[in-house]
Amino acid sequence: MYQSYYGFTEMPFHITPDPKFLFLSATHQEALQHLKYGVAEKKGFIVLVGEVGCGKTTLCRRFLNELDPAHYDSALILNPRMTETQMLKAIVAELGETKLARSKSDLVAQVNELLLKKIHAGREIVLIIDEAQNLSFEVFEQVRLLSNLETDKQKLLQIILLGQPELKEKLAQEELRQLRQRILVHYELRMFSREETDHYIHHRLTLAGSMGRPHFTPWALRHLYKYSRGSPRIINNLCDKSLLSAFIRDSDEVTFWDARRASRDLERLTE
Repeated sequence: MYQSYYGFTEMPFHITPDPKFLFLSATHQEALQHLKYGVAEKKGFIVLVGEVGCGKTTLCRRFLNELDPAHYDSALILNPRMTETQMLKAIVAELGETKLARSKSDLVAQVNELLLKKIHAGREIVLIIDEAQNLSFEVFEQVRLLSNLETDKQKLLQIILLGQPELKEKLAQEELRQLRQRILVHYELRMFSREETDHYIHHRLTLAGSMGRPHFTPWALRHLYKYSRGSPRIINNLCDKSLLSAFIRDSDEVTFWDARRASRDLERLTE
């Protein structure tokens, strides 16, 4: 509705993890550099932790887009609520194999053979597991065992675990101490500051084709930050509703009242 009214080439505040719209705050820039460093230096295990909606998945997709496709193959697991066998099958499928072994032991052998084949062809392999706090202990252990696969010179697999703060709690458990000791690169994403929130909103409007309209007033921006606490996902939701409110008024100005109406709409979902 409001896209054509404001002259946007696309909707500016979709909540899908589109790397095109990634805003690199100081903490997001540091996180991206940690991912690049961990993979480039073959550190084995890399962990990125952040609250819900802070941009982990979008950052991950940006990282994947920056990997040299002539040198790297990647496997991205988005739903880790699975058994060890299902996890192994998902990894094999993500790496391009269509014929999957059936038993767990045969799948491990297939993964090892596939990784060796790729390494000998000059490829590097990166496994990324999103929402890793949902992994069971058994699957965590299977992932750790996969990290043991190596040649005389290097690990066959670089593993990145993305998760909410609960991931830290899981990794702190005594039964996962062997995996925890292998994590050589770790970073925790923070939410946006007030200034970063303002820049983020302007950044997305600009990328969507804004030519100066609509304009968010300072009081609107203040309310959006206060309610969202700097969470990109909540900011997107609030801004989308605020723009709709301004559009209904035929206004080029998004005011405090539009922002407050948006936050009240969200509050009704929890009543």
